[in-house]
Amino acid sequence: MGKRRVTLTAKEFEILKLFLSHPGRVFTKAQIFESVWGETFAADENTVMVHIRRLRTKIEPDPSNPAYIRTVWGIGYRLGGEDG
Repeated sequence: MGKRRVTLTAKEFEILKLFLSHPGRVFTKAQIFESVWGETFAADENTVMVHIRRLRTKIEPDPSNPAYIRTVWGIGYRLGGEDG
């Protein structure tokens, strides 16, 4: 991710830590929410998507074409790897 310093919120840090602890593993929005927030996920919750988008704007060279936090369509997100 380079040597650029970025400031993350506590939740952004926890999401990134989750991904870094399990590189390549696909996490659903529910798994991310329950791991980071410690609460049961509500299906209409946009919180995870908003935090992923904000995290991407901070760490991705091109947030509209992410190289690090990848979307696995219909499933969730993962760190690295190919798009699903």
